[in-house]
Amino acid sequence: MAKKAQKYVYFFGGGKAEGNATMKELLGGKGANLAEMTSIGIPVPPGFTIATKVCDDYYKKGGKWPKGLAEQIDANIAKLEKVMKAKFNDPKKPLLVSVRSGAAISMPGMMNTVLNLGLNDTVIEGIIKKTDNARFAYDIYRRFIDMFGDVVMECHHENFEHEIDKAKKKAGVKLDSDLSAEQLKGVVEAYKKVYKKHVGKMFPQTAREQLTLAINAVIKSWMAPRAIKYRELENITGLLGTAVNVQAMVFGNMGEDCGTGVCFTRNPSTGKKEFYGEFLMNAQGEDVVAGIRTPIELKKLNRVMPKAYKQLTGLMTRLEKHYKDMQDMEFTIQEKVLYILQTRTGKRTAEAAVKCAVDMVKEKLITQKQAIMRVNPDQLDQLLHPHFDPKAKRDVIATGLPASPGAGVGQVVFDADTAEVWKAKGKNVILTRIETSPEDIGGMDAAVGILTARGGMTSHAAVVARGMGTCCVAGVDALHINYKAKKMTVGKLTIKEGDMISIDGSTGQVMKGKLATIEPKLSGAFGEYMKMCDKIRTMNVRTNADTPQDSKRARDFGAEGIGLCRTEHMFFEGERIWPVRQMILAADDYAKMVEEMDVVETAKEKKAVEKIHAESKKKFEGALKKLLPYQRKDFEGIFKAMAGLPVTIRLLDPPLHEFLPHDKEAQAETAKWLKVSPAVVKKMVAQLHEFNPMLGHRGCRLAVTYPPIYRMQARAIIEAALKVRKGGKKVLPEIMIPLVGTVEELKFVKNEVVDEIQKVFKEKKSKIPYMVGTMIEIPRAALTADEVATEAEFFSFGTNDLTQMAMGFSRDDAGKFLGEYVNKGIYAADPFQQLDQSGVGKLVEMGVKLGRKTRKKLKCGICGEHGGEPSSIDFCHRAGLDYVSCSPFRVPIARLAAAQAAVVNK
Repeated sequence: MAKKAQKYVYFFGGGKAEGNATMKELLGGKGANLAEMTSIGIPVPPGFTIATKVCDDYYKKGGKWPKGLAEQIDANIAKLEKVMKAKFNDPKKPLLVSVRSGAAISMPGMMNTVLNLGLNDTVIEGIIKKTDNARFAYDIYRRFIDMFGDVVMECHHENFEHEIDKAKKKAGVKLDSDLSAEQLKGVVEAYKKVYKKHVGKMFPQTAREQLTLAINAVIKSWMAPRAIKYRELENITGLLGTAVNVQAMVFGNMGEDCGTGVCFTRNPSTGKKEFYGEFLMNAQGEDVVAGIRTPIELKKLNRVMPKAYKQLTGLMTRLEKHYKDMQDMEFTIQEKVLYILQTRTGKRTAEAAVKCAVDMVKEKLITQKQAIMRVNPDQLDQLLHPHFDPKAKRDVIATGLPASPGAGVGQVVFDADTAEVWKAKGKNVILTRIETSPEDIGGMDAAVGILTARGGMTSHAAVVARGMGTCCVAGVDALHINYKAKKMTVGKLTIKEGDMISIDGSTGQVMKGKLATIEPKLSGAFGEYMKMCDKIRTMNVRTNADTPQDSKRARDFGAEGIGLCRTEHMFFEGERIWPVRQMILAADDYAKMVEEMDVVETAKEKKAVEKIHAESKKKFEGALKKLLPYQRKDFEGIFKAMAGLPVTIRLLDPPLHEFLPHDKEAQAETAKWLKVSPAVVKKMVAQLHEFNPMLGHRGCRLAVTYPPIYRMQARAIIEAALKVRKGGKKVLPEIMIPLVGTVEELKFVKNEVVDEIQKVFKEKKSKIPYMVGTMIEIPRAALTADEVATEAEFFSFGTNDLTQMAMGFSRDDAGKFLGEYVNKGIYAADPFQQLDQSGVGKLVEMGVKLGRKTRKKLKCGICGEHGGEPSSIDFCHRAGLDYVSCSPFRVPIARLAAAQAAVVNK
C-alpha cells in the first residue's frame, strides 16, 4: 500500500477551511484563526497556509523545501484562482496575494510580510484598464517593488525611500498620497533601477517566481536576529517555526471609499471595554502599523463610513465572544466592502490584562480559574513600580499619543545599540526614534521608555512596548530628530544625546528633566484580581525583608509573613559596623582563649591564662552588648510591621571577613576607631581570608566557634518579641539556623540558642511561643533530612546555595558562561534564575519527604531567589511546600503564580 503523502498546505475560502483555531502548532496563530473565521462566516479573503513543519524541514535540510511542497502550493494556487475567479499573470483578471508569517505564539512585527505579490509590467496595465484608476495601480506597484526588494532581496527600504522623497520634493508635496498617477509611474521606474542596481538583475516578472522567493524570505525571517531576540526576551521556546500564509489581496488604497486599520475589542492599555483602534483612508496596512502616516482614531470611522463601522464593531463583539478573549484585528475596506484580514489574542499591558480578566468574569464570559490563567505573572511587575508624582511640576515640551502607560525617566539616546551599551553601564535611557522598526528590539528592551516622532497607538513601537511593559509615547509630531547630530528639537528647544527627559505613557506628555515618582497603590481591579488568586491558591506567600520599611511594603503587597530576614544586612547600617568589627577583633582572641584552655597543664598556668583571657572575653562580650540594642530595635520594628504573621529570622550567615575593609585607607580608619595599629587590622584580614568563603567558616559554623554571637541574636529576637507583645501585638518568631550539614551541628547550636532564650524568659518572667528550624542549603542536609528534622521544627530551602553546591557552580562566577549553556541548549534556563527541577528539585523533594517522615507536620518553605519565579513556584506547589518567600515587589507575582499552580496541578 502506497504511503500517504505528507500534507503541508491547508486551504481556507468559500466558507470552508481545512483547519481551525485548535491547530496553532501546525498552522501558526494567524493561519489557525483565518481558518476558524472562515468556518464561522467572517468575511475573510481566501488563501492557504503552509504549515510550520515546512519551516522546520527547511532548516534541517539546508534551505531546501520538503518533497511535494511545490506541487501542493501549485494545487492550492489553482483552488485560490477558482474561488477568486482570477489568475496569476492574467492582466484581465489578475490574482494578487499577500505573503505573511505566523508562528504559534504571536511575534508582532518580528518576521517578514510581502503585499501585492503578483504585480508585473503587464498586469499593472490590466489593473489600470479594469479599475480606471492609474494612481492606485502605480501606488501598489511601487509599494510591492519596495517591500519585495527590502524583505526578499535585502535591498533596504531607505534606498527606495530616497527616490520617493525626491519625487515629493520635485512635486512640492508632503505626503505620498499627494503624488499624481504620472508622478507615481516615475517612482515605479526609479524603484526598478534601484532594485537592479542593488540586486544585480531585473525585477522578477512572473508571479510564481515572486511567490517562491517570498515564501523563502518569510521562512528565513524566523531566524532573523530580531526574531531570535524577541523569542529570548519573551521566553518563547519549543516551536517548530513559522507558518506562511498566502492570502488574496484586498485593497484599502483604491480611493476614498477604501481604507485599512487595526482594532482591539478592548483598550489594550487600560483594559476598558471600548472599541479601540486606528484607521487610514486610501491606504494599505503597513501605513498604519509602520507609523509612516499618523492614523485616525477608530470611532471617527463612524462619520466617514457608518455602515462599515457598524459591521466592523458587530464583528469585533462576535469574535471576542467566540474566542472569549480580547482580540487584535486587522481590517480592510475595499470599495465600501469590509474584510477581516486577521484576528489574534491582543497584546496588552499588565493593567489591561488584569482589568480584562476581572471584567470578563463579571460578564460571565470566562470563569475565575480561566481569569487566573489569563495574566502572565511576570507582567505584574509593570504595576508594582513607581508612577509620576501628580504634585510634581511638569515642564511639558511636547505631547504625543499615550501608547504604553507608565513613567519613564532617563537620558535620551537615538539608536538601539547605544541604548544597550548605556544600560550595561547602569544608565536609564529613553530610546528616541523617528519611528521604531523590528531591528530596534534590543534597544527597546534596554530602555526605560520609548519615544517616537511618528506612529500611532498600534504602531510597532506601541505594540512592542505594551508587550514589554515599557512606557511609550508615540506620534510626537513636534519632535524633529537628527540622527547624525544626535539631537532633537522641539520648537526652539534642543535636546542632545545624554540629556535627561521624562515621558508619561499614560498621558502622552514629554517633559524636560527628571520628574519625581511615587509608589504605586494596588487597588480596584488589581485588588479584585489578587483576591481571586488568594481564593484559589493553596500555598502561602511570604517575603524576604530585612527592614520595617520592606516589611510594610511587602505586607501591603499581600505578604503573609517573612520567610527570610537576613540579620547580617543590619550590621552594615550606620555606626553599628564599628562594634561589629570590634567583635571580630575580640573574637579572634576569644577563640585563642578557648584553644589555650584545652592545653594548659598546671593550676598555676591555668590561672595565668584565665586572667589574661578574661580581658579578651570581656572585650568580645562587650562588643556583643553594644550590638544587642541595635538588633533588638531592628526586630521590634519588623515584628510591629508583621504583627500577627510569622517572621523567620536567619541568624548570622556570611563569613566574618565580609565585615572588614580590604583597602589600605579603610583599614587605617578601622584601626583608628578600634585603637589598634593598622598592622593588627591587616593581619586580622589576612587571617580571616579563605580560598572559598562560600564553603568556609560561615553560618552555623561561626556559632560552633563563637556561640555568644548566636546567643546575642537569640536574646535580641526574644526580648524584642516580648516587648512588642506587651504593646498588644501578636508576634510569631521563627529562628533559623543556617548552613547546617549534620544534625549534630544543629543540635549543638540549637542548645546554645534555646538556653539563652530560657534565660531571657526567666529574667523577664514572661514567655512567648517560638520555633527553631534550619535552612536546607547543603545537599547533605537534604539527604539526611529525616535526621535533621529530629531537631528542626521547620525547613526553609535556601535554593541559591543549594543550587551552587549541588551543581558545582559559583554563583558569583558562573554568570560569565551560563549564558552559553542556555544558548546551546545544555540548560533550558540559568539555574540560578529558574530552579533546576530535575536535579536540585530532587533534593528539595527528598528533603520534604524525609523531613515529614520524622516530623509529620514539618513546615517547609523556600526562600531563595526562586521563590519569586513562576515556574519554580509551580514546582514548589507540586513538591508540597507550605510557602514560598520572595522580595517585596515579587509578592503579587508569587501570589498569582501560586494560584496558577493550583489551577494547573489540580
